[in-house]
Amino acid sequence: MKTEKEVKPMSGYPMLFLIFVALGVGIYGITTQEPIFAISGGVILTIEFILLIGFFFISPNKAMVLTLFGEYKGTVKANGFYWVNPFLAKKPITLRAKNFDSTPIKVNDKLGNPIMIGAIVVWRVQDTYKASFEVDNFENFVQVQTEAAIRHLAGGYPYDNIEEWEHEVTLRSGVAEVNQALEKEIEERLIIAGIEVIEARISHLAYAQEIAGAMLKRQQALAIIAARQKIVEGAVTMVEMAINELSKKEVVHLDEERKAAMVSNLMVVLCSDKDASPVVNTGSIY
Repeated sequence: MKTEKEVKPMSGYPMLFLIFVALGVGIYGITTQEPIFAISGGVILTIEFILLIGFFFISPNKAMVLTLFGEYKGTVKANGFYWVNPFLAKKPITLRAKNFDSTPIKVNDKLGNPIMIGAIVVWRVQDTYKASFEVDNFENFVQVQTEAAIRHLAGGYPYDNIEEWEHEVTLRSGVAEVNQALEKEIEERLIIAGIEVIEARISHLAYAQEIAGAMLKRQQALAIIAARQKIVEGAVTMVEMAINELSKKEVVHLDEERKAAMVSNLMVVLCSDKDASPVVNTGSIY
């Protein structure tokens, strides 16, 4: 496969000087009374106008792709003022880094849940030959292939962990690994166009609107269950400590029935989501 060939053409300053000299000669010729000098002066001026087409300059992070009657002759990347054959076609191309912020698209994750996902890709042209001749429009190519890579990536990971499916890496939790996989995926797709991927990362991630409400309720339920589980674990520990301390210090002697009643009352107080209303018993505990 053909690749970029960097060339450095002739500096434009010597040719510019020669053109100014020839311009003076041409003007002098056409102002004389001699027909031969006037014709020569006209020819010189015509040739100069043609030669002027060969001038161009290269700014920082810019390049110029040169072709002659459809044949690739090379790429000029060095900054400066140059002159080339006027019949060479010159196509400017930028080497600066560019951002592509993809619009969030609806895809299905690994579990089949519809999600909205978008990405930001930082890229630049690395091979001007491939960018100019291997694809029709390299900027549009970047956009289309980036969206294709996002769709493929989303299908390989679940959005989040759920009870039935436990994954070490998900789109929401495995940010570093997912971004690395996305960058590799996009880079493999854009190499044909001579594009270098500097960075790629997920910029938008959410459930699709039709299931967002249901998933929010599920997350809230899981959070409540997890909180209740911690509360129960703590309550059991506190009840156990209370019974052990009462028995150890012989504050009161409780039979199994009274222990069960005490445990029940303490668990209700400790696990309730509302403040307990104490009842003072002035009589015997029996």
